[in-house]
Amino acid sequence: MDPTVPGVVERLRAARPLVAVELRPPRAGLSGAESMDTWIDLYHSLRRLAARDTLIFLTDNAVGDAEEENLQHLTTNLAGEVDPVKVVPFLTAKHPLEYCLMYATRASSHGFQALTVLGGDRTVGPPRCVEFAYHLRQKIRQRVPGLRLGGWANPQRDAAEQVSFLLARDFTAEFYLTQVVSHHSVRAVETFVNEARRRGVTAPAVFGVFMYRSANPATLERLRPFFPVPVREITRDFEEGLSPEEICAKSIRALRDAGADKVYVSNLGFRRPEERYRKLMEALG
Repeated sequence: MDPTVPGVVERLRAARPLVAVELRPPRAGLSGAESMDTWIDLYHSLRRLAARDTLIFLTDNAVGDAEEENLQHLTTNLAGEVDPVKVVPFLTAKHPLEYCLMYATRASSHGFQALTVLGGDRTVGPPRCVEFAYHLRQKIRQRVPGLRLGGWANPQRDAAEQVSFLLARDFTAEFYLTQVVSHHSVRAVETFVNEARRRGVTAPAVFGVFMYRSANPATLERLRPFFPVPVREITRDFEEGLSPEEICAKSIRALRDAGADKVYVSNLGFRRPEERYRKLMEALG
């Protein structure tokens, strides 16, 4: 672990903006060869991304799809090559409770500083082992008190209610991620940011941004059960000739103007996501 690399929470509190990335492990059920090829590509991408001033969030059963466990592959194949401080795995409550607690213990023992602990989609996959994510964070805090924990908020829901969740004594998190937002929902972000400031939320936030890679109607429709998708607006962006990276950069600039200067970008893809990240940073200027 490089002592010059800031910790996760310290980086989130730093004055300079952050463009983090959210990556997905291979889905479960691939053949051995397919899984290995996907992981090899991911390892190369992780190394290249970790060399930048960013953080890497790795999902756990994103959008209800079973994924291979991220921690086993990371600790087996990237030990010594990627500083674990730069990587923040997700852990959902869609596993047995003892598995979740052992996962947190293993993560800490391998040098990972932080976990983002979420409930997971109730409508698909196995049931949660606890009713709410903060219940799991409380249990992890008791088992691994030194681990920094991340929670969740949704700026597109009632701001006062969401901020109340963040301020609750049992929230049990040092930082939080948000649901996907964009320049098309920036008014909701402004309302949320202002409410959080007014009421004294101190935990740093990382706002989600989705990279729409096309305006394919079927693809946009598939995404709608998981987060609000501004179909007409995104379609118009592409019709105006903007690239996926330019649309994403437009969202990030709007969020920065609204006071949300830490973001994570989803949907960079499995193949060379670092190239999309590079193009995005160029579009940001």
